[in-house]
Amino acid sequence: MSRVKGGVTAHRRHKRLLKQTKGFWGQRKNVFKRAKETLMRALRFAYISRRLKKREFRGLFITRIGAGCKQHGASYSVFMHGLKKLNVDINRKMLSQLAIYEPQAFAQLVGMAVKK
Repeated sequence: MSRVKGGVTAHRRHKRLLKQTKGFWGQRKNVFKRAKETLMRALRFAYISRRLKKREFRGLFITRIGAGCKQHGASYSVFMHGLKKLNVDINRKMLSQLAIYEPQAFAQLVGMAVKK
């Protein structure tokens, strides 16, 4: 049985990885070992950040809704509790959009949710 050398496969694998590191600085883009280390780190940060993004946006939506509620003399927690009691299932993203772009509709929601 003849020996099979892995040069072609290794070269293809190196080339594929180096293609992903385009735009990195210095050896991080063209030296395989440095490029692989940097790429693995970058991919790990990307994975983590995709999850953090959801958390950060939820916080932003809550802040916007809270600001909209304060304009109408209500607190965020009282407003959300009122919506839950009314069985209004609008997510926080849509509520924040209403608070920014449809203030009249948001004011009606606040009025319904917070009956004094």
